[in-house]
Order: sequence, then C-alpha cells, then structure tokens
Amino acid sequence: MPASVAGAGGRARGSAIGPYTVLRGLDDEAPGIPVPERRFIGRSADGDRTVLIGAPLPGADPGRFLAEAETSRYLLGPWSSPAAEVATPGDAPWHARPYVPALPLPVALAVHGGPLPEGTVRALGAALVETLVIGHGQGLAHAGVSPAAVLLAADGPRLTCFGAVRAAAGDGTPRSGLPGLESGSLPPEQAAGGPPQPAGDVYALGATLAYAATGYTVPERNELPAALRSVVTACLSRDPAARPHPAGLLDALCPAAGTRAPDAGPPAPEAGPAAAAPHSATALDTAGDPAGRAAALLGPGWLPGRIIAALARQSAELLAAALPVPPAPQD
Repeated sequence: MPASVAGAGGRARGSAIGPYTVLRGLDDEAPGIPVPERRFIGRSADGDRTVLIGAPLPGADPGRFLAEAETSRYLLGPWSSPAAEVATPGDAPWHARPYVPALPLPVALAVHGGPLPEGTVRALGAALVETLVIGHGQGLAHAGVSPAAVLLAADGPRLTCFGAVRAAAGDGTPRSGLPGLESGSLPPEQAAGGPPQPAGDVYALGATLAYAATGYTVPERNELPAALRSVVTACLSRDPAARPHPAGLLDALCPAAGTRAPDAGPPAPEAGPAAAAPHSATALDTAGDPAGRAAALLGPGWLPGRIIAALARQSAELLAAALPVPPAPQD
C-alpha cells in the first residue's frame, strides 16, 4: 500500500503519531459503529515495537482525552487495556499500548457473518464483568464500555476506550448524540449529563452483550438468546438501582463455577449505583483468582474459526509490513 493511502480517521499509512509510524487503522473495516477515538496500529522507528495508538476525534477536548488516558494507566486485570505511554502535555494528544492481534467487536461480527455464538458471548461477558469488578474495586468507573471499545484477541477480549463518556463532555452537559458515543450503549443517566457511576458500566455491558448476541445494542427481548435474556435485560434497566451487581453477573455468566443456572433470572439488584464497589470486593473474594472464572471459558475454541483466521491474517500482514523508507537527503 503506498504511503499516500489514508487509513481510519484520515491518517495516511506512514504518517507519524508521537514516535510511531502508522501501519494501518484498527477500525478501517468497522461497519459504521461509533468509535470514541481514532485508533491505529503503529510501529517504532527501529521496528522493534508494534503498538495500538489512540488519538482523539476531531474537535474533542485534548485535555480530557489525555486525563482519561493517564488514569487508565492504573487499571488492573488481564482483560483491561491500560495506556502504557501518553503524549507529553503540550504535544499533539495520543496514547499507546502494546499491540496484540485483535478485532473490534463490530468487525468480528462482520467477519463471522452475524451474531456470535452463545458460548462466545458468555465468555466475553465474564471477562468484561471481571474487568469491571477489578476497576470498580479500584474506585474507577470505566465510562467507555461499548461494542467498539471491545477488542477480541485469541487469548481473550481487551476493554479499551476508558473514560470515553467523561472525555466527550463534562458532567452536567447532555451527551446524547455526541460524536463517538454509541447511543444504545450510553446509560440514560449519563446521556442526560449525569456523572459516570459503576451502575452505568453495567448498563453499557448489557448493551454490548446484546450487540454481540444479536447485532443490536437495544434488541427486542425475544431476539436475545433464551439463556442470556434475563441477565442482559436486567443490565439494561433504565433505573440504575435496579441493575444487577457484578458478583451476580459472574454467577449468571459462569454457571459451572457459580451458583446460578443460566436461565435462573437476574440476581438481586444493588441498593444504588455507589454499591458496586463493595460488591466488587465480594466478587473477588468468592472468585479467588480475579481472572479465574472468565479464564475457564476462554480456552481454545472460544472464538469462531473465521475470527481466528482473521486474527492470523492481521498478524501476518503486520509482520510483513515494512516502514516507509525516508527520502534520501539532498546534496
């Protein structure tokens, strides 16, 4: 591909973001699902490091974007995706994390040819729940869960776009319809300008799982697989206090390791949005290893074959990609 060919977000292959050269856009094949930031795969000048780069959408506030990227550096857990590098204040804003072959969830559905199998959705949900459990235990509401924020890798998902709702607009400003925010994944209280809370992450999780299972973030109840219908519907309650807490979601999504059958209905609701953090600590205690319950569902075969093949192609293409040769100096 010549260096003049533009990738996602108008960035040309071979252009620079911070110290990295753009190889391709991550979302070039995404089927029209809003992405909260521009994302690229880049490589260091010495060719030794390949990274996933994030940059703000045109018109976004660079200060809020960088503040959320900086906070994400403290995220824990195997399925979180914290920034490893952040632009120096005063420079053009960007952040980067180590690259692993991965497809955004909307691209994965397009590659697969439709909604994902129930087992894949269940494994995805368990990993995302555990990521939220850990983040809420740290006192951090993710405020960026959406289909585009989820990347599918062979060893499990990665949850990106931390703080996208906060970066889009400050509290008190309506966020409905803002660029990059997928309306079906945006909790109603945050759409109205309310501050992000853990219960909002649960709503966005429900919308994301609904998308994985049906291709829509707000499907009709009967479009959802029967075994996931109750838990997804409970997450999508418009009342934050009526949404289930993460510990109960783990029980519903990991029935073999928990106490609740897949079709047993939603767990008891929280007392309110702020109650998620104490429940998170309980979930970690009962799960033992914070990643253990999801990991049991993420073994070989958790992703459909077409997605695995697409990941292999992406990896091979990037391994073969050469950085553009800089022009020779003029005498």
